[in-house]
Amino acid sequence: MLLENTDVNKSQWEDLHTYIDNDEMEPFRDEFLSMHPYDQSLFFEKQQEYVRQHIYTYLSPNETADIMEHIELVDIKPFITEMDPRFAAMVIGEMATDDAVDILNELDKDVVVSLLTMMDAKDADEIKELLHYEEKTAGSIMTTEFVAVHQTKTVKDTMNFLKAEAPDAETIYYLYVIDADKHLVGVVSLRDLIVAEEDVRISDVMNENVFAVSVGKDQEEVSQMMRDYDFLALPVVDFQHHLLGIITFDDILDVMDEEATDDYSKLAGVTDTDRPQDGAFAAAKKRLPWLVILSFLGMLTASLINQFEKTLDQMAVLAIFIPLIAGMSGNTGTQALAVAVRGLATGNFSKEGKWKLILREASTGMITGAVCGTVITAIVYVWQGDFFLGLLVGVSIMATLIVATLSGALVPIFMDKLQIDPAVASGPFITTINDIISILIYFGLATAFMQLLI
Repeated sequence: MLLENTDVNKSQWEDLHTYIDNDEMEPFRDEFLSMHPYDQSLFFEKQQEYVRQHIYTYLSPNETADIMEHIELVDIKPFITEMDPRFAAMVIGEMATDDAVDILNELDKDVVVSLLTMMDAKDADEIKELLHYEEKTAGSIMTTEFVAVHQTKTVKDTMNFLKAEAPDAETIYYLYVIDADKHLVGVVSLRDLIVAEEDVRISDVMNENVFAVSVGKDQEEVSQMMRDYDFLALPVVDFQHHLLGIITFDDILDVMDEEATDDYSKLAGVTDTDRPQDGAFAAAKKRLPWLVILSFLGMLTASLINQFEKTLDQMAVLAIFIPLIAGMSGNTGTQALAVAVRGLATGNFSKEGKWKLILREASTGMITGAVCGTVITAIVYVWQGDFFLGLLVGVSIMATLIVATLSGALVPIFMDKLQIDPAVASGPFITTINDIISILIYFGLATAFMQLLI
């Protein structure tokens, strides 16, 4: 009988706890190491510290490194700092260089210095090379564990070289070809090597049309390039085209997840996505900055309504439709915002594409505004028995939907032009701005045509 994965995990976890309670290292290792590293990390994260301390003594640094590589970066700091420092240094030294750098960037500087001092000199030097690169650039996410071969080598020599280097390389599907000065001159796939004659030189089978990215290129642009060209790996070079490292697809998946999370957080009006394990204070700290800013903007909306006090005194029924007009403008603006931010984030908008988006959103606003305005005019007329009141509300909605749709598209494009993250134009921000605009339009028209309403 096949068991569900959750049933298997439950059974294994119970066995693992029994082995730990009885201090049976070998049965624990047999059971634990038979699990996928991701499942190992799930078990590991759920344990109390005294249980994890047992696990550290049962596993080698290399086996522990496999677990650490499957734990979210934001959660990994407590695990590294609770380990014996020398063991922690060995664990980080066993990781892929790019993963080790990511983890060290989460730690305090004095801890990083201490760990690097205790680490194997070769591993420490490789990590130090990557640590000085600016975060969120190609240099910060690349790995130096790749296979590079000289263009003058034969296929036979290269295959022998590959067999020796493969255990330490992050990927062997592509071999990067360099000249005597370590300039990147080509790329050769493992398949090309297998089918080529043994005495043929690499320069004769390599592909000279090799794509590469600068070490300082933004990681989001790198991810778009790898997605567009379906690369499994991408070489990283300096300004003189020396080969420095490679970026593999698994690293790009992490970048995509990170960038998507970042954009979603900003669209939701928080500095970082709330996690279920965050306490109430931590969640409030992330949400408060935007809420404070938006409360001041909300006060501006209230003061605007106060400016039209005389208009409301003359016709109090106007207040009934304030939530309707403000709500519809906010929703429409958020819809346009989502389309614009998504297009800018994925790099799908050229200069012409941005103008096309603006024209499309203007047309969309006119159509939706005309339809909603007509429907609301009829509803208000039937409800209140006042045609001019219905016309006022309908025209106000039509105008605010057009303006809200345009602002939802224009604000992120304008921010992108200023090299500000367009996701900063968050939903709550656009909604509040559109509230202000809709109130001005609604009461401005009501004041101007008050004689028709009374």
